[in-house]
Formats: sequence, C-alpha cells, structure tokens
Amino acid sequence: MKHLAIQSHIVNWLTDYVKNTGANGFVVGVSGGIDSALTSTLCALTGFKTLLVEMPIHQANDQVARGKEHIDYLTGKFENCAPMVIDLTPTYDQFLNEISKKSDMEKSEEIKNLTLGNTRARLRMTTLYALAGIEGLLVAGTGNKVEDFGVGFYTKYGDGGVDISPIADLYKTQVFGLSKFLGVNQNILIAPPTDGLWDDGRTDEDQIGATYAELELAMELQERFGNSVPNEAFVNKRAKEVWDIYLNRWKANQHKMNPIPVCFIPKEFKA
Repeated sequence: MKHLAIQSHIVNWLTDYVKNTGANGFVVGVSGGIDSALTSTLCALTGFKTLLVEMPIHQANDQVARGKEHIDYLTGKFENCAPMVIDLTPTYDQFLNEISKKSDMEKSEEIKNLTLGNTRARLRMTTLYALAGIEGLLVAGTGNKVEDFGVGFYTKYGDGGVDISPIADLYKTQVFGLSKFLGVNQNILIAPPTDGLWDDGRTDEDQIGATYAELELAMELQERFGNSVPNEAFVNKRAKEVWDIYLNRWKANQHKMNPIPVCFIPKEFKA
C-alpha cells in the first residue's frame, strides 16, 4: 500500500471538503482505538481546527489511557488540535434510571446490553453534533470499509451518524498500516479492536466471530462473485465459516447501509 499517497489523498480530500462547506474544521470522538486515532491524525494534518473529544461512559481504564495518550501526542504536535473531555457517565446513568422506570428491563441480558450499548454510542453522537454546531465543525466519522459497508458493525445514528467518512474506503488492515506509517502510538497499534460499548471488555472479534483480516477476504469474495460464491472459491472450511458469518451480518444490517425506506404516496391520492 502506498501510504504517503493515500495520506496525501485523504488530507487533500478533507481540506477541499472543509473549504467548500465553509466549516471551521473537524470534531472527532477519540476512543483509544485505531480508527479514531487514524481519523483524528488525518484531520489534524489538514491544518484546520481539530477538536479531539473523549467521551467516557463507564470506560475501561486502558481505553481511557490510550485515548488520552493519543490526544496528548496530537496536541503536542499540531497547534490546530484542541483536547476536550466530556464525561457522559452521569448522563448515561440518569438516562438509564429514567428509562428503567418506564420500560421492560426484564428482557434477556444480551438484548438489554446491546440496546444500552447502542445508547452509549448515540449519546456520544449527540455530544459531537452539539459541539460541531457550537464550534462550526464537521463530525468526522471513524468507520472503516468492513464496518461501514461489509458487516455493518456500527450503531445506527450513533457512530454511524457523521458528516464525512475519511477512512471508509480502507480495510482494517490498511487502517493499521497507514496508522503505523503516521506514527500512531504502539499501545493503540497492538490493542485488540473493540467498540468499547460492553462492560465485560469483549472485543470486535468476540462479537463478530471472525477477525477483520478474515472478513476482508470474505468481502473481496462478495465483490468478485456477489452473494453466490462457488464452493471452490473457499480455500478451507474456516473460509466458508467466515463467509457465512459475513453474509449473515451483511444481510441483517442492510437497514443501516441502505437509505431509509420512504412510503411514497401516489399523486392521485394527493390531488
């Protein structure tokens, strides 16, 4: 991968976009993960204001430490970067307390935890857009190609609610490669990818059942053969297992990746 060429292409794209919109720069939610680290670094390289926001909600200490370390690195290197910490834990706890009074919280733990995990992501999205509105900034998305267009591994109207997606055409392995090239901290480079929405510390691989490298191969098979991949295309049993995981998630998450369905009314009904 031509790291310098890709870096320059994305930075130029971001620069042109922010100039054309008349915005003042970017706001990025920094989680301590590789995707937000790369996105925030690329935004910083434009020279436009880049607001780096930590939004902990009962966050694991190692995630908080990695995020802070990355923000310290960027603010020390780029004068256009500004740090901000907004602790959403009290807000989340108050919300959970109120909604618990009104809804059925006796559902299965998995359903309840998934719903509450998505709630965390949506609180963060609301926070980023509030800051973007006040500061005249664009919300920069941190999703990569597999997450955004493959398995739909993001929260609808949460981390999927953004203005621009600078790294959404990069596979996760490419994200790691470009991040290493740009000097992202080693602690972030070696950390297992996680969405940080679960209190038990589960990783993305734990949730999906496959690594990003495996999912990328499945996505490439889909791009080549569509949804009907011939058996001879699978190099081994595991490849077929990953394909099934990938395709099931791809189908289940079309509601995230496709436009919202609209009920169009026949003209004669409106006359």
